Amino acid sequence: MAKAPNVLVAQSGGPSPVINSSLAGVVDGCMERPGRFGKILAAWHGVEGILSEELIDLSVQPRQELALLRVTPASGAIGTCRYKLKDSQREDFERIIEVLKAHKVGYFFYTGGNDSMDTAHKVAKLAAERGLGLVATGVPKTIDNDVGDSEFKLIDHTPGYGSVARYWAYLVQNADEENRGSCTADPVLVTQAMGRKIGFIPAAARLADPAREMPLQIYMPEAGLNLESLSDLVNDELKRSGRCVVVVSEGFDVGDVSTRRDAFGHAQFGASDYTVAQGVVSHLNQVGLKARGSARGQVSGCDQRDTAIYASTVDLDEAYKVGRKAVEVALENGSGYMATILRVGGPVYSVTYDKVPLEQVANSERRFPKEWIAPSKVDVTDDFLRYAQPLIGQDWPSIPLVGGLQRFARIEKIFLKKLCKPYLPMAFRK
Repeated sequence: MAKAPNVLVAQSGGPSPVINSSLAGVVDGCMERPGRFGKILAAWHGVEGILSEELIDLSVQPRQELALLRVTPASGAIGTCRYKLKDSQREDFERIIEVLKAHKVGYFFYTGGNDSMDTAHKVAKLAAERGLGLVATGVPKTIDNDVGDSEFKLIDHTPGYGSVARYWAYLVQNADEENRGSCTADPVLVTQAMGRKIGFIPAAARLADPAREMPLQIYMPEAGLNLESLSDLVNDELKRSGRCVVVVSEGFDVGDVSTRRDAFGHAQFGASDYTVAQGVVSHLNQVGLKARGSARGQVSGCDQRDTAIYASTVDLDEAYKVGRKAVEVALENGSGYMATILRVGGPVYSVTYDKVPLEQVANSERRFPKEWIAPSKVDVTDDFLRYAQPLIGQDWPSIPLVGGLQRFARIEKIFLKKLCKPYLPMAFRK
């Protein structure tokens, strides 16, 4: 009797607080079907691990460590990468097929955003052309919530967004307390949120204050505002309230700011030597405030996407279930799909799990709906609040502690023996 085909899981792009919960869903779904799946392998640092043939055997890991994946944030367990496979990199694609074939991989689960779904789609097509019999399935992940369509028909929201939205709701609550107490010296507090081109993350700041009692202004890239209009609006708020809390997207236009870009070509404003928040604070202090004191700024970094205690329990649960759904889709529908989350209409929040073709979500880019931007352009509407509020959950996640410290999964680097010749990925060649 032929052995069951092996499974390969991999991750790509920026991490999230719930990315490993999806990994746990895939692993559990496969382990419950030993007759259908062989070894469960993980590519160390995503597609880079496939190209370098660095494959970790998850099948031999202690079950306790695998169980802890559900509450382990970010991507330290099996790694991620920002290696973009371009159409011109044919050698890389051929190398992937070579490695998958050598290790008898019959199922490939790739977790990531729109670029990652494009990679999964390309691998699925090439494997079919080669007659490899590979089933490639996508698992959605991105804190930006920009996968899919603006009508929310392909996917309602991506795992990761609910947790970063919760983070910003709580951060703004705390920031308002800071500003309330110190406004006689620092009347303006500017905080910078992730979100290169889309405003879902900064928009979540309004969840901290749905009744709109705070002097809160939100600057999303879609609003089309600039530094001059920002300073006018902030000073208007200072005249009304004497203080102002500003949440600005890292994609906000502050003029000629030197930015770095990742392998996908996406701007990394938070990684720049000169941040957007710094630009806003400097401009406000230069033009002057209509209140005594100065503007002060803070930049939230990777803690937005790697902090377990801020993870939404709803997000953790949905990430796990969509991972399990990906296994069902692979078995029942074959190659070329992404597992998805769709909202069920009605007064009580609920979702269902389904599938969409990879080719429809590959390189897709959702836009923040214009109708969710308030007429003031520095706020969002109640329709957005109704959309986002259920995603942040009602409870704190249960993170096990040992010696007062969080206990995360620790996957042993038990690599399979390499069967292919050494290979240098095309993007790394000079």
